Amino acid sequence: MSEKIAVLLGGNSLERNISLLSGKNVLKELIKLGINAYAIDTINFPIFKLKNEGFTKVFIALHGKNGEDGIIQSILESLKIPYTGSGVMSSAIAMDKIRTKLIWKGYNLPVSKYIHINNITKKKLDIEKIKIKLGTKLFIKPNNEGSSIGSIIVKDSKEIKNKIKKALSKYKSIIIEPFIEGKEYTVSILENNILPIIKIYSRNLFYDYSAKYISKNTKYICPCGLDIKKEKKIKKIVKKAWNILGCTGFGRIDLIIDNNNKIWLLEANTIPGMTNDSLFPLAAKKAGIEFKELILKILTSANLNK
Repeated sequence: MSEKIAVLLGGNSLERNISLLSGKNVLKELIKLGINAYAIDTINFPIFKLKNEGFTKVFIALHGKNGEDGIIQSILESLKIPYTGSGVMSSAIAMDKIRTKLIWKGYNLPVSKYIHINNITKKKLDIEKIKIKLGTKLFIKPNNEGSSIGSIIVKDSKEIKNKIKKALSKYKSIIIEPFIEGKEYTVSILENNILPIIKIYSRNLFYDYSAKYISKNTKYICPCGLDIKKEKKIKKIVKKAWNILGCTGFGRIDLIIDNNNKIWLLEANTIPGMTNDSLFPLAAKKAGIEFKELILKILTSANLNK
């Protein structure tokens, strides 16, 4: 029996539009390769019907909640349908910035100080303690969103309380960190191999949603310009960070090198974008892997019980 591939895309997360672009790019390439592939938008297709429809393998191109957080992966495990990317547990942990930080910190990897606030702990909100621990220039972001959605910088200490309350009203669980000034980099992983490091240059205060998907001024520099010793150190840290989370297949880890030349891990991405402007395909191309070969490698790696 020939394979029938479902490309899961769209969905109902805040990253739906990016997922549609990623999924359509993947689907187009699979069809070019002569593979029997179909787009499945999970917003209007019950996933449990995949088996009944004869699908034998799934390429996950969903970003954010209900796609990248282990939920879809657990359903596919129960259906015994092989899928791309990381497994249930590693997907769930990587999507949860707090738990990712806790694990990385437990293994002495470089993560910044932070405070986690949700609808339970907000009753004990102490702005003065936050300032003492993290400073007055802060970075606030949702704990379970990607693509920098909802991420903001707070520079005015008088605004901290209002910004926290506003973020909590929308996202329920947030993480507050000191705003680290420095240069941002992203490191892609494919089949446990580290791809060329990309330096991100943005005119915005940080690499936000606009810089990622709208601005024409954002630049991606590869080779990244770091010396060999620094690159080796980063790759060693990233590989450890990736493996500790139990991630498999393909993904990205973002980091920043501050103005004192210190490395700080930011977060992991287990289903990176596959759009024309996405960083993962760019890193692969710099490693000599064209998009069609990349998609085929990822599809071939699809399995269960990761």
